[in-house]
Amino acid sequence: MRTGGGWPPRTADMKKDVRILLVGEPRVGKTSLIMSLVSEEFPEEVPPRAEEITIPADVTPERVPTHIVDYSEAEQSDEQLHQEISQANVICIVYAVNNKHSIDKVTSRWIPLINERTDKDSRLPLILVGNKSDLVEYSSMETILPIMNQYTEIETCVECSAKNLKNISELFYYAQKAVLHPTGPLYCPEEKEMKPACIKALTRIFKISDQDNDGTLNDAELNFFQRICFNTPLAPQALEDVKNVVRKHISDGVADSGLTLKGFLFLHTLFIQRGRHETTWTVLRRFGYDDDLDLTPEYLFPLLKIPPDCTTELNHHAYLFLQSTFDKHDLDRDCALSPDELKDLFKVFPYIPWGPDVNNTVCTNERGWITYQGFLSQWTLTTYLDVQRCLEYLGYLGYSILTEQESQASAITVTRDKKIDLQKKQTQRNVFRCNVIGMKNCGKSGVLQALLGRNLMRQKKIREDHKSYYAINTVYVYGQEKYLLLHDISESEFLTEAEIICDVVCLVYDVSNPKSFEYCARIFKQHFMDSRIPCLIIAAKSDLHEVKQEYSISPTDFCRKHKMPPPQAFTCNTADAPSKDIFVKLTTMAMYPEDHYRDRLSRDMGHTDRIENLRKIWVFLKTAFHARLRCMCTCNRCTFCICQNFLNSDLLQSVKNKIFTAVLNRLRAWVAEWGAMLLADDEGSITHQVHAVRSVEDSIFMESSHGPLFLEARHVTQADLKSSTFWLRASFGATVFAVLGFAMYKALLKQR
Repeated sequence: MRTGGGWPPRTADMKKDVRILLVGEPRVGKTSLIMSLVSEEFPEEVPPRAEEITIPADVTPERVPTHIVDYSEAEQSDEQLHQEISQANVICIVYAVNNKHSIDKVTSRWIPLINERTDKDSRLPLILVGNKSDLVEYSSMETILPIMNQYTEIETCVECSAKNLKNISELFYYAQKAVLHPTGPLYCPEEKEMKPACIKALTRIFKISDQDNDGTLNDAELNFFQRICFNTPLAPQALEDVKNVVRKHISDGVADSGLTLKGFLFLHTLFIQRGRHETTWTVLRRFGYDDDLDLTPEYLFPLLKIPPDCTTELNHHAYLFLQSTFDKHDLDRDCALSPDELKDLFKVFPYIPWGPDVNNTVCTNERGWITYQGFLSQWTLTTYLDVQRCLEYLGYLGYSILTEQESQASAITVTRDKKIDLQKKQTQRNVFRCNVIGMKNCGKSGVLQALLGRNLMRQKKIREDHKSYYAINTVYVYGQEKYLLLHDISESEFLTEAEIICDVVCLVYDVSNPKSFEYCARIFKQHFMDSRIPCLIIAAKSDLHEVKQEYSISPTDFCRKHKMPPPQAFTCNTADAPSKDIFVKLTTMAMYPEDHYRDRLSRDMGHTDRIENLRKIWVFLKTAFHARLRCMCTCNRCTFCICQNFLNSDLLQSVKNKIFTAVLNRLRAWVAEWGAMLLADDEGSITHQVHAVRSVEDSIFMESSHGPLFLEARHVTQADLKSSTFWLRASFGATVFAVLGFAMYKALLKQR
């Protein structure tokens, strides 16, 4: 703990400038004080009033620009005086130590006048300045002390001499300090103890600094505190000296060689009483407090730019910090936070940030206590849905101080635009949002709670007022841990834009309710039929008797028509935790939406599209055969060059006709084969015909960026296989012609 002069606070935490106003009776030496400070010598001629002086920041002790303003009763009106008072940050009331009348005017005129022009709750700090001390051999402090005790806004009293330059620099230093490090918010002189707001702020600082949560600051924690606040460590002897000072005055200030909260508060009280309140202010400002002892908006809400179509996630450093925070408060080491442990964690908050619904949003143990995984999941949820609130919460926990980062913004990762993910066919995101849509009582809540591993019996214990419309938990996809965030969308005829935005849609219907599926079908057609957002239909309550849905087609036929996976049977009425298969499917679809979209497009390609593709290839081949090659000869002396003669030779024409006939016959065979394949109903037969092509295609995908894991998840459709077969053969034919053409070209050049 720094016991000497306080380390200068960071400029960003301090006022931009300080405005000092000097008032007092005429001829007490106000102007002489200003001119002596500037010229460092007593002026021979003193004007009625000095012009406003601005002292640059680099020559002031506190490193802030300072404006010194003089007041002259002879040259200024009362209205101008009132305006100057309203603009001042601190006021120096000057009196002459050899003039009792000027001392009396301090209480009879100047202090009441100033207080009338300022708010009662934010009084301006006052400095009493006794000038002309060179003319007397006694001090005026005996007369001034009762005045200081009467008015708490008086910061200090300084006796000085403009003629002898005595205490001139000190006077303006104390005036600066009264603005930058005011005593008023910290200390109550009448009761000789710190104010409640100051005690509350320092208590929070103590709890943040107590990193092992044992109730004391050990040597390592004290050294860390000293370094982050004052940029210098304490020597071992200095640490012992601090503890000895505390032991000397209070019995329970030191325990187990560590500084207790009482000892910590006592030290700061001692600093303030000895006039070193800048030390306490340095600590307060380092931990984000302003002059009113409130955490500043700049500290709680640092600037964080989030472009459209981007999401926010916690990075690795943030999760490490939250892990240490959890371990700090999990005193019984049961990997869960009891209500008392959670309350202790939130003591550094001005309010309890989590309501009872959080227990139904994340994983808990059998007693309903938030587990380690649930703790991280809740922070992940807050970061995704409301990153500003997450920054605020991290600020209360002291993230930027304990991790020695510039701000909480360093804990956040802003993901790239989702369009880029679609283009690159891979994502760097770790959190995926799934909107769960369906009629009321269709089983959406059961789906959300199943993600948390809760069966129907556990769900029945949830109180209605503790219900949550969100659920988040980790899901493993190909060995990667991802967060799946489920959001229960309330039943509505039309969804808002915010309710549509997500990574994957889960449409839930009740198999026992004949009217349930119709709502899912209508919502799908209205919002998602032409969208790139993948959709999965869940047949909830599959343990009940399934009834026919009152819709034009069955759910299975609806999925087949719209090229979606078939409805997934689901129930949470199980003895153990419900199956998580559907959550793996949803997360996989969210991670690879382009595959889902491509499959839908390939299935939608009709017979006309395929025939059109064949026609285009035929035209291309026909044009290539009948195109005449330009002569490569540049001699300009012969009518027909060797190149032209070769092209017209019988040998080349014979070869060209044979190749043309072979390709034409093969194309006709392909068309016939293709028609038979299109009319085939037996899926196994088609798959068998294209088995060789699929092997080639599989090998290509195994070498792709997704690797073998992606190959397992990719569902190759019949259309994919047919299309791949044709294009592979067409590519092979084009390659043959290209090789022949290049060989002929080289042969011609060689003959030339």
